[in-house]
Order: sequence, then C-alpha cells, then structure tokens
Amino acid sequence: MRKVLIKNAKIVNEGKIQDGDVFIEDGIISEISESISAKSPDVSIYDAEGTYLLPGLIDDQVHFREPGLTHKECIETGSKAAVAGGITTFFEMPNTLPQTTTIELLEEKFKLAAETSWANYSFMFGGTNDNLSEIEKIDPKSVAALKLFLGSSTGNMLVDNEKVLEQIFKKSPVIIAVHCEDEQTIKDNLAECMERYGDDIPIELHPKIRSEEACYKSSSKAVKLAQKTGARLHVFHISTAKELSLFNSKKALKDKKITAEVCIHHLWFNDSDYVNKGTFIKWNPAVKTKKDQEALLQGLLDNHLDVLATDHAPHTREEKKNVYTKAPSGGPLVQHALPALLQMYHQGKISLEKIVEKACHNPAILFQIEKRGFIREGFKADLVLVDLNSPWAVQQDNIFSKCKWSPFEGTTFKSRVTHTFVNGKLVYKNFKHQPFSKIAERITFDR
Repeated sequence: MRKVLIKNAKIVNEGKIQDGDVFIEDGIISEISESISAKSPDVSIYDAEGTYLLPGLIDDQVHFREPGLTHKECIETGSKAAVAGGITTFFEMPNTLPQTTTIELLEEKFKLAAETSWANYSFMFGGTNDNLSEIEKIDPKSVAALKLFLGSSTGNMLVDNEKVLEQIFKKSPVIIAVHCEDEQTIKDNLAECMERYGDDIPIELHPKIRSEEACYKSSSKAVKLAQKTGARLHVFHISTAKELSLFNSKKALKDKKITAEVCIHHLWFNDSDYVNKGTFIKWNPAVKTKKDQEALLQGLLDNHLDVLATDHAPHTREEKKNVYTKAPSGGPLVQHALPALLQMYHQGKISLEKIVEKACHNPAILFQIEKRGFIREGFKADLVLVDLNSPWAVQQDNIFSKCKWSPFEGTTFKSRVTHTFVNGKLVYKNFKHQPFSKIAERITFDR
C-alpha cells in the first residue's frame, strides 16, 4: 500500500486557507489534521513548508489531438504538460481524426489514455447531424459530456440541422457542451475581409470576423433551446461581455441547468495583444476587447461564469505562422494556466480560494465527478503544491507540449507548480517528471 504524508502545507480548500498535514493511503486521502506523524517507516514524507496545497485542477476542455493529428500533440505529451501545470484531470474533445462520433471510437480513445496518460481522463462524445442513435448509447456514468460545435472550428464538426439539434437537446443522456459562434455571421464577415485583403487579412480583424454578434447570436440560441427542451447545457469559452446576461449568477451551481465557462486566454489577453502576438493568439472564439476581458473576470467572480478551463489546442509553430486564412486557431495552455491565474492573484484580481473554487471544485460539481476536486477525507488524492514566490520564465526548453511553443513565451511568472500528485503518486516535481507509471484513472460520474 502506497503511503504519503504531506506536512506543513497551507491548504486551500472550500473557501478557506488553513495550515495542516494530509495523509494519503493507496491513493485516497485518509486524514487531514493540524499535525500528523508518520505511522510507519514506509511513508513517503513531503515537507510543504512555505507552499500552498491545492486540489488538482480539472480542465473540462482540452484538445490532445490523438488520434490523427499527433504531429501537434498526443495524449501522452498533452497530459505530461498538464500535470506540470497542476492539472490532474482532463476532458478531451472529439474533433480528432477520425472524429469521436461512435461508441466504438470513443472506447478506442479510452484504451489509448489508459496506456499513456499522466493525468486522469475522460472524453467528450461528438455530436453531428447524423449520429443521434449513437448519442443515445452514451453511458452517463462513464462519459464526461456530449460536445456540439455550433460554429465551425478545427476538424469541422458543425451541427447546423435545426431539427436534429432540437432532437439532440431532447435526447442527450449527458450534459451538452457547446461551442457557440454563428456560422453565417462569420462567413459574411470573412467574405467582406477577403474581398479587401485576400488571404492576408490583418490578425487584428479576427475579433471582427468572429465577432460579438456571432457569439451572442449562437449562445443565446443555444440557451433558448435548452430552456425549451429542458436540456442540461454547458456553454464553453464565453468571450464577450454581452453573453454574460444569458447566465444566472444567483442559483447554486448544483441547481443550475445552464452553465458557462471562461478560458485563461480570454482573461489574460485582449485585442491590443494582436500587434505583438499575431496569429499565436488566434483562437475561436477570438480574444476581444479590454472591456470584454474585464467583464469576463467580473463575471467569473460574481458567478455568471462557473468554471475556468484552458481549451488547450496546440498547432505547430510553422502552422501558426501562416497568413490569416491558413493559420489555424488554438494554442497550448495546460502547462501555464495555473501560473497565469496565480499571477492574477498577485495582481489582486482573484483570490486563491476563488481560483480553487472555479478550477477544481466547480468542475467536479458541474460534471458530477465522483470523489475528486476537493481536499477531503475519502477523496482521491489529486493534489498540487505551489510556491507563490519562486519566479521562472517561460522559454522553449521548459515547455512540455509537443508543439514546443506557448503564447506565454517570454513571460516571467512569480509562482510555480512544485509538486503534482495523481491518485496519491508524485508524478511531477520542479520541472521534472517522475518515472512514468500507469497511475492515471478513467473518471467516473455520480449520475
């Protein structure tokens, strides 16, 4: 039986910070107390003096590109980068090659993860215009959610048949997670820009092409459809101030039928950054104005927005260097999301308790994950130690994502992840991964 004792930590959990020790037996937190002594000589002891202990982050939206796009990333490299960033559980998206739109293909991805993942995992099933019979086969206890693209993105899986869409909303046995951008609005805006500039459209026009109107038109339509059908809806990567009005900030998360997420890049960047970062901060939905950026942070703090995620979606450096119409949208974020959030803590924008609530507790509540997301006795020991005063610079030689670049390159973060534990086992320590072992587990859901 593996036994681990973490001593002298500042434990950030359930709205409080308190000093204490955590004892772990066979991957489960068995005791939390002010002081715990090692009960036998076979205990691995970690002195956390001066550091903060957080639950492992749960990232509900990543693209690890396997199968079919593994020149950009794979489950092994993506999860390796994730644990370096304190993310101990991820939900991966279905827009791979082939797309994850049958139960058979879904189970093949689970087999891949069982062999190679450093972090706990689940996958979202992909909805299309013609796979309703497969959607109805989803097991709610073992699959994270159903992903629908209501605007085209990488690996075009656009669902645009309105009758089918309504049937999916009525019949999905799991949460429906949606990418919301109105396709016709985007097409019209793009055509106008291409008429003027050809393929080499200035990147600064990306948020004009994938505009506030495109986002609001699609997300408001999805919300109305959920209200009409009673579907459990989760709207991914909100990027505009206008969309916040669609979401309820008063209800407890467990009672909400319609929820929303914000991603790190929409909190960190705004449209003034395009001049220096170019297509390396080209995302769908687009990074928009400073007003939107500030409103999104406030929306997170006041509970219009329920969870934090990354939408980690790497492409190669060469792919991103293309002209506007050929440069794909997306970028790597799992390794640097928590350091970026901790930087925002240092800037007085968000508390440690709120970071943990939105990135650890709330994803567990929202998706009804069994025994994860909190530091509680009887829960899985997915844990992260962070040093708030240990500066480091993001550079190519310390990036673990396969694509070997980051939108944060050149940034010096004040805080770092020092240790990451997955199911009670140390998997990462101070820029070094421990020897790989198949410790990661398939997530189960209390549904």
